[in-house]
Amino acid sequence: MSEQESRKNTTPPFMKPGHSAGDFVESTQWKILREEPGLVEVDAHLPDHLLNPRKQLFGGFTGTYVDMISIYTVRSLFTDKDDFRWAATINMRIDYLKPVLGPRFLLKGEVIHDGRSTCLVATHFTDMEGNKLVYAVTTLHKNK
Repeated sequence: MSEQESRKNTTPPFMKPGHSAGDFVESTQWKILREEPGLVEVDAHLPDHLLNPRKQLFGGFTGTYVDMISIYTVRSLFTDKDDFRWAATINMRIDYLKPVLGPRFLLKGEVIHDGRSTCLVATHFTDMEGNKLVYAVTTLHKNK
């Protein structure tokens, strides 16, 4: 088994338990499907505590997923993860195309522009059949 395959099965994709946003969306249970510089794809789930009364992802929580994927996508640009200290979200635009119903859905983050101090990242939410659910663009300030 390759190192990347092993990582897919054992390592939490974003952070260890104990980070409030990561714990809130239960990111330690997500599966990394693809990771390369400037691109990440994740199989995520929709916890019950994030549902609105219609059993959909509550729109206000969508930004948490977007932020997590955006930061992780920027982090993927660094070969030595120790060189990446943090990224601060400067701006986020979210387009809600269809409800996110779960129980599982796919998240894809891709760097659109990698500047000296900022990065522009697109985040795509799709259902398991490939239907587009949410599209977001995030500008992040990166600190190397």
